[in-house]
Amino acid sequence: MAKPTAAVLIYNPVAGKIRTRPWLIPKLQQTLGRHLSEIELLPTTGPKTAGSIARHAVEHGAQLVCVAGGDGTVNETAAGVAGTGVPLLVLPAGTANVLGMETGLGGDALKVAERFGELVEQDVVLGSLEAHGEAPRLFAAMAGVGLDARIVRLVSPEVKRRFGKLSYWQGGFAQVGKPLAEFEIRLDGGPVRQASYALIARVKNYGGDLEIARHANLLSDDFAVVLFEGPGSLRYLKYFSGVLLNKLAGMSGVTLARAKRLEVEPLPGATIDVQVDGEHAGYAPLRAEIAPVRLRLMLPPRFVAKAAGQLKGQTASPASR
Repeated sequence: MAKPTAAVLIYNPVAGKIRTRPWLIPKLQQTLGRHLSEIELLPTTGPKTAGSIARHAVEHGAQLVCVAGGDGTVNETAAGVAGTGVPLLVLPAGTANVLGMETGLGGDALKVAERFGELVEQDVVLGSLEAHGEAPRLFAAMAGVGLDARIVRLVSPEVKRRFGKLSYWQGGFAQVGKPLAEFEIRLDGGPVRQASYALIARVKNYGGDLEIARHANLLSDDFAVVLFEGPGSLRYLKYFSGVLLNKLAGMSGVTLARAKRLEVEPLPGATIDVQVDGEHAGYAPLRAEIAPVRLRLMLPPRFVAKAAGQLKGQTASPASR
């Protein structure tokens, strides 16, 4: 397949690595220019603008959309490009860089640009989530219901800018000893389960450092779901050790599953937060499902081959639902 030649580079001017390295965007443009005849720079103008900028660029003939920013900007841009067949190149420049770490692109935008010539196009499915009172939104990496979404809401943008990932660790430890709100969740129309945190993932990687949903595969057509039970926050110390030691499977209070559709209802009196790719996305009740549109990503061929091999093995021996 012939690679595109004309591109736009959408970037978030206040993303951590862009704000502190004013030379980064011009350098990315120069590096990508070795492969592309035309690269138009398009800065975002605020939250929730990257998607409309991407759609407008595609409608006006962009053959490739590049995005430099954090997970929120990447997700907004992905939603704008989804279903068009125009490939998306992720240039990680944020706090966690989940898609970059998941796919082997890494967390260095300039190094990704230098590898452009070796990348291949690959279609992947997206998640779609509709929280109470909110418009449906697409997501590329993950959604969280309960504990982690509560932390995302409570961490202020200023603290996040100053301390990066550390701000989320601080927010997490601040919840220790506090009761957690619980909710009911149903997977693919099956029996109702109860949990205080649910991870609905398209990727193994979480926050750039951990792998929680190790049964996730970006090339699969479903979600990897991890449910954590119980209102007591202290039990999450046990769950966290299970994540670190890769011992969540079989751990009491933890459910690993796969699903294409989920419904969540809060228990009476409970307020249940929701996050999408690291951005607060409202409150339950909610519905999440695999979206009908696909996203075309530029990915390392080694990652695509490995994920395809794992998917073949997963199909031969499917995980329990």
